[in-house]
Amino acid sequence: MGIVGGGAWGTALAVVAAEAGRNVTIWAREPEVTDSINTHHENRLFLPGAVLPPQITATAELEPLAACDVLLMVVPAQFIGKTLALLGPMVPSGTPAILCAKGIEQGSLRLTTDVLKAEAPHLVPAVLSGPSFAVDVAKGLPTAVTLAVEDSDLGDRLMHAIGQPFFRPYLSNDLVGAQIGGAVKNVLAIACGIVEGKKFGPSARAALTARGFTEMTRLGAALGGRPETMAGLSGLGDLILTCNSTLSRNMSLGKALGEGQSLQDILAERTSVAEGYYTASAVRALSQKHQIDMPICDAVADIVDEAKEVDQAIADLLNRPFTQEGL
Repeated sequence: MGIVGGGAWGTALAVVAAEAGRNVTIWAREPEVTDSINTHHENRLFLPGAVLPPQITATAELEPLAACDVLLMVVPAQFIGKTLALLGPMVPSGTPAILCAKGIEQGSLRLTTDVLKAEAPHLVPAVLSGPSFAVDVAKGLPTAVTLAVEDSDLGDRLMHAIGQPFFRPYLSNDLVGAQIGGAVKNVLAIACGIVEGKKFGPSARAALTARGFTEMTRLGAALGGRPETMAGLSGLGDLILTCNSTLSRNMSLGKALGEGQSLQDILAERTSVAEGYYTASAVRALSQKHQIDMPICDAVADIVDEAKEVDQAIADLLNRPFTQEGL
């Protein structure tokens, strides 16, 4: 099995696959990551403290992944296209590619499955998404996720290839819904982080989470996602997790913004990507394209695009007209 991306999540998924009895090859851009994994059986840069099984090896070259029977694409959403353009021609037709990044491509507004279809149409798409912090998964703590695959037989094979008592995939064939949930919840997590940084209290965070879920559901429906997917692990489940813990890179980014730190200072201090930072503008563009009201996501986009100060964006939200619930 090949893991394309050597960050915390890619490393945690490698642990899951190794525990399931698979030999795993991780591709990483950073030489310090490949050296750390191969020499010390640890990803000291992105997942320090997690001891990696010996059947996990790392490489800085894409060629070794061409022989893998399954690929897990764990590079950030904005880099999937470039990576697939390089890797795709090396991989045999029909190889499953499980898309694990939670984002929407800026500019093109493509979901990750659309990117795969454009750059490597001979690969078979699947989506893995749900409430799962890398550190929890690497420790073997109980986790459940959505595994979305169009072909049920392939889905069953993939589910048993990576499934563990502590890592439970639930099958779906709604690839669009699984992707929308994962992408939008990152934007909403930034908003919840701002609430935390401003010390608005748990009542405000709960209200924002619930109203944010309404926005997520609207966009999912407009793009063809099913309501039960939005209310499942890859939608509501992931939203609950990400909006309630600063272990979330997106929530912690929002918290720092709410505390008054500048966006550029926050980003400069980080080695890992907060997908919501890049996805916010894409979500806003999609909502405008489909004429969907998503005021919370719009506010986050204004903040990360530096079109509005945090306090102004909050004031604009709080002064919206009163309305009926569900609208």
